[in-house]
Amino acid sequence: MNTITRFIAFVLLPLALAACSTKPEQQANGMQEEVAQTNPNLVDIPATVRSNLGITFAKVERRRVDSILRIPGAFELQPLARHEYRMTLPGHIELAVDQYQRVEPGDLLFRYRSPQWPELQHEIIIAEQDIESAQASIEVARARIEEAEQRLAIMRERLSSLTQAQVRNADLEAQTSEIEASIPRLRAELRQAETSLANAHRTREHAMHRASTVSGIDESKLLEPVEHGGETQPVYRVIDSIEVRATHPGIVELLAQTDGSYADAPSLVLSTVDTTKVRFRALALQSDLARLIDSPFARIVPPNAPGIEHGDSIDASVAIGLEAHPEQRTVTLIASTDESRPWARPGVSAFLEVVTDTTTAPALAIPRSAIVRDGIVHVFFRRDPQDPDKAIRVEADMGVDDGRWVAINSGLSLKDEVVLDGAYELKLASEQSGVSQKGGHFHSDGSYHDEH
Repeated sequence: MNTITRFIAFVLLPLALAACSTKPEQQANGMQEEVAQTNPNLVDIPATVRSNLGITFAKVERRRVDSILRIPGAFELQPLARHEYRMTLPGHIELAVDQYQRVEPGDLLFRYRSPQWPELQHEIIIAEQDIESAQASIEVARARIEEAEQRLAIMRERLSSLTQAQVRNADLEAQTSEIEASIPRLRAELRQAETSLANAHRTREHAMHRASTVSGIDESKLLEPVEHGGETQPVYRVIDSIEVRATHPGIVELLAQTDGSYADAPSLVLSTVDTTKVRFRALALQSDLARLIDSPFARIVPPNAPGIEHGDSIDASVAIGLEAHPEQRTVTLIASTDESRPWARPGVSAFLEVVTDTTTAPALAIPRSAIVRDGIVHVFFRRDPQDPDKAIRVEADMGVDDGRWVAINSGLSLKDEVVLDGAYELKLASEQSGVSQKGGHFHSDGSYHDEH
């Protein structure tokens, strides 16, 4: 009997030990899950919640918060951003675009019919006729010279034969002398015809240049042959109205003439502006002039507005303008950039951030609007790197604050993101105020529910 009892105890002992070892592990896992579920610093923010609450995120940046001078200003058009299109000849205008319409190079802006255009066409035709006439005169003059030289050679040969026979012919000698005397005159007539040809070419070139300037068509294209009316004619002869096309991209800013009106040259018809060619003008205090002289780094940042990313900025080069205002004690700054943004438009306000000291080390910084007050402390919400559908409440260890960005001394890395829009709602969901509360979660409709 004792032997059977010992055998049963020996068999059940490992099972009892295994059960004892498994139970603490299950208890430990359960405690960890309970701690995770009741973590007051962790808030669930699934995609539906982010959409309903309008939650946005801002990336952590390295910034010299303590050495940035922020100056308000506004965008303005560059001097070369505006293009005017004027009448080159008087005529009746037919507009082909409307105000605020976008145009690209080559687009038709307007056309006009001028009574002076047929006169210019006539000048070209007369010049071409003069060229043909001069060319014919040259051919005639050359033929006369060649004929006279041949006759002179024949007569000289006959005179030579008569001289050898010791016979004189007075009429033949007179004719020979007459032909010899006419050759210089014939050569002068040739030079005169060549001069007439050169003058006709210059007249046509001048008329073609005027026609090209007026029509905006290259001279070579004006002379290209085209089929018109069953015959081949140069382009300039078939042009009835002059078309004016855009030479630069832009938007029609002004229509100075009405459709169908008559305007003299050089009346303004319309103007376009290229809204991408902008610069930034800011007014800085004259007391900051010494800090701005040797400041090569600057960027233009937009104001806080819905739909504009907080970190969206434009790198720019800054020059101190010629204008200064002694009454306001300000000086003009002009910032130029090759980049463009949808919000960088003439008249739009923004800020110019100038780095006045490049010797200081940049610090990790987040937008000031991402930090909210919770009782006597300031907090922000860091997006969980392991789970993007969760946010971690972090007490802000703040450093230097310039009003827009604030340096964070601890609790962040350069790869982190913080909640920008929606931080206040998350603060309400996890509000501490000195009392530790249980964690919770958001429903898809944006409502918050505590864990019980």
